Amino acid sequence: MQRISTYILLFFIYSFLGWCLEVGCKLISDHKFVNRGFLIGPYCPIYGCGALIMTILLNKYLDDPITLFIMIVLCCSILEYFTSYFLEKIYHTRWWDYSNYKFNINGRICLETMIPFGIFGLLIMYKINPFFINIINKIPINLAIILSVILIIIFIIDNIISSKTILEIQKINQNIQNKLIIKKDDTERITNLVLEKIEKSKKLLNLRLIHAFPHLKLLKRTRKKDTKRKNR
Repeated sequence: MQRISTYILLFFIYSFLGWCLEVGCKLISDHKFVNRGFLIGPYCPIYGCGALIMTILLNKYLDDPITLFIMIVLCCSILEYFTSYFLEKIYHTRWWDYSNYKFNINGRICLETMIPFGIFGLLIMYKINPFFINIINKIPINLAIILSVILIIIFIIDNIISSKTILEIQKINQNIQNKLIIKKDDTERITNLVLEKIEKSKKLLNLRLIHAFPHLKLLKRTRKKDTKRKNR
């Protein structure tokens, strides 16, 4: 149980640090605070998942920094690629797009982000992980379990609320597409119309989400009529 609670707490620590990194980068580039991430709370789960995968799977490579670097890049790239893929399939939305970057794969991952992942991963494995694990191990096991349970409950509630927000945006997207004659290359037009409607609605959670992902793209959804035509 102690190991499980350690992993849970590490997940939330790195999710929070990832959120801080995203917010910090936005603060430097745009000179304003933006609550980054899919969720409302101050955490980006993809960073927590990445750090946890490294912690659990890559300890055996600690004696070989070069192999460890390559494995970190590989694991993080696979995680980012499939996170993008499944979020797009579930929500019909492209949350980030590296298509304009060199050496990208389907716009989901690119070399420019893979290298920093590898460098930060080495820092995590050699320096940051031992520091946080040492602190977590000093926490009484019962308190660690209670903290883990509280954080998981908050995380689940946040996921439910955030998913409802996305579904609301998707309803707006669907309503707009139903009223338009959609062409194959109309992604940008659809996205702009949806974002314009969200801005006018002034709903805080909807606005937060589109500000968190300024390069968000709402993709064309298959209509029932189109499906029937294909089946004929």
